[in-house]
Amino acid sequence: MRARMAIKASEVEVELREILLKDKPAEMLQASPKGTVPVLVLNNGQVIDESYDVMLWALQQHDPQGWLVDDLQQQTKELIHSNDGRFKQQLDHYKYAARFPEQSEAWYRDQALWFLQELDDLLRDSTFLLANQPTLADIALFPFMRQFAHVDKLWFDRSPYRSLQRWIDYFLSSSTFAAVMKKYPLWSKQHPVTLF
Repeated sequence: MRARMAIKASEVEVELREILLKDKPAEMLQASPKGTVPVLVLNNGQVIDESYDVMLWALQQHDPQGWLVDDLQQQTKELIHSNDGRFKQQLDHYKYAARFPEQSEAWYRDQALWFLQELDDLLRDSTFLLANQPTLADIALFPFMRQFAHVDKLWFDRSPYRSLQRWIDYFLSSSTFAAVMKKYPLWSKQHPVTLF
């Protein structure tokens, strides 16, 4: 989702190939044997198969909304490192608690609250995580916060993270989010789809 949001915002045209992860096309595995999405194959044959790297590539081509902010690079990297590392692991345990029966869902949820608190604190002082406009950090973290909030929406809505709730709602109602959540037909060699 974050790669698509960055591509959409960049206004760079790419050919979108919607696939089923349980039925990965040979072309995808040939480009990126690790078999995860997204996979971006550039015209020169270079393959980018990490969502954060796809975001950077797209925004370095064209960044009309100013999501890349030079002065915030270090803070952005630190937030994304925390999100993509420790928090993502905790989120996966919370989302798929049945696969990890050693602890309860609530226990796994509570292990991740340090990061929710950190983000909520940032959002008390600013409309967005690092500035008064969306930046790369917001877009990179939003999909994971959305996932966390929807594991137990009732709990999240009653939680004290009011600033984080407001921030998530902002992106949920954004035109960029609506555009990337559009359902596309599954890719076949005869039916490529273009995403703008």
